[in-house]
Amino acid sequence: MERGEWDNETLLMEFLLLGLGDAHELQTPLFLLCLTIYTVTMVGNMLIIVLVITDPHLHTPMYFFLVNLSSLETCYSSSILPRLLVSFLTGDRTISVQGCMAQFFFFGTFATSECYLLAAMSYDRYLAICKPLHYSGLMNWKVCLQLVTGSWVVGLLISTGITSFMSRQRFCGPNAIDHFFCEEAPLLELSCSDTGMIRILIIILSFPDVVFPFLFTLASYVCIIAAILRIPSSIGRHKAFSTCSSHLTMVIVFYGTLIIVYMLPRTVPLRQLNKLFSFFYTVLTPLINPLIYSLRNREVKGALER
Repeated sequence: MERGEWDNETLLMEFLLLGLGDAHELQTPLFLLCLTIYTVTMVGNMLIIVLVITDPHLHTPMYFFLVNLSSLETCYSSSILPRLLVSFLTGDRTISVQGCMAQFFFFGTFATSECYLLAAMSYDRYLAICKPLHYSGLMNWKVCLQLVTGSWVVGLLISTGITSFMSRQRFCGPNAIDHFFCEEAPLLELSCSDTGMIRILIIILSFPDVVFPFLFTLASYVCIIAAILRIPSSIGRHKAFSTCSSHLTMVIVFYGTLIIVYMLPRTVPLRQLNKLFSFFYTVLTPLINPLIYSLRNREVKGALER
């Protein structure tokens, strides 16, 4: 588009988030559902953080990673649910372009950091099961701190890069985002700029963003499962598997829904299904984290009883 044509365009100042549905009678049930999910998510993850900090029995690398995962999940939920709750309560679905970019940035930062943190946790479990004699030397507190810091920094850098390019896009109408939060695919559908460069950038950054940590996590669990199967006694196999079952469940739920969301084409018939799976990995995953670790982990249950 030529510059003279740009001048004739009216740039948008705000977007309209269409949310999860238009039926007015569903707004109150959806508000109560999301409020319950957000409350349980915040209380559950904060409880895990407090338990790990206050109980000396949980001062191990595994639970250090869990504290950071719970912190991420808390921030992750808070980047989406409060705005969604306000829209259900007031009926106001508008969000400024700047607010949308801020939500996009924080969501991208926490989602990418979670991919890397899950990879770091899988590496921790790999060392604990496959190299138990060298575990304390290889997974010391310095390494733990480096892995956690690296997860947060990589998420911040990748999200900053994508958001800086996204914020340069021109949005001149229509302004309706067919989603419940500001996500890259529906945003690019509304852009009246040339999106070719940013789409290439997103594809390139998807490798360090999601693909590399996913493949690393997958490789770690292939080695872990192979090592567990080589244990001669069934009791030993069960004990080894119990040390990583909670984390493996989290990995399957997170990456399973994430892959479905980004593999589904954004055709009109599939958009509602896409939003449903997006709701699962952005809203329900932070909820099930404390449930999985409290219900399946004897040490966490023991700390809670104490």
